[in-house]
Amino acid sequence: MRRLARWHIWLGWLIGVPLLLWTFSGLWMVARPIEEVRGTDLRSEPARLPAITAPVLPATEARPVERIELVQRVDGPVWIVRFAGGDARAASVASGRMLPRIDAALARRIADAALAEPSAVVGASAFAAVDAPLELRRDRSSWQVRYADGVHVYVDALTGEVLAVRTGQWRWFDLMWGLHIMDLQTREDTHHPLLIGFAALAFAGSLMGVVLLFWRRKARVRGAGTKG
Repeated sequence: MRRLARWHIWLGWLIGVPLLLWTFSGLWMVARPIEEVRGTDLRSEPARLPAITAPVLPATEARPVERIELVQRVDGPVWIVRFAGGDARAASVASGRMLPRIDAALARRIADAALAEPSAVVGASAFAAVDAPLELRRDRSSWQVRYADGVHVYVDALTGEVLAVRTGQWRWFDLMWGLHIMDLQTREDTHHPLLIGFAALAFAGSLMGVVLLFWRRKARVRGAGTKG
């Protein structure tokens, strides 16, 4: 048992830092309302579609389509065509033709409309799908509209859809999540050797602690019986 106790001490030193990180990051994440983290409380109500007479169906160019939606954008109603390959495009309701990529000015208007009380815009940047920022978490061509209060609104460059609203709290939450799963690079992999290894060591250390707890308790009882 003395050898087991020594192993338990050394194991405690080894897993102490990961356990502190797991506890601290977990506490931080659950202490924040998820609506504030996701920026749900900052969003405005979706605009209602006006009455549309004789809309022209979009020209899909013989590509297989999964779904077609009619949505209201700040510049008017548009079709959103979702193709079988996973990409999507916006099409004119009046002509059915595919619309061009949105520009920075329209991206700002869409982002402003998505927020209930937007602060001042400090910049807008375009990103290709392969260069999408880590905080977007989606491989989509997009505009990132940045606000003075730290809010980032991501607008799809092809459809004009709002892909995500990221706040300062979300970025802290994302960092804590990366620490929690020990993946600061992608912050998505919950099945990798480092995490599994430390989790196994933590389980082994806890099991050793339980065994030692009962062993020491029995030893105290035996000692008390001998004295009696």
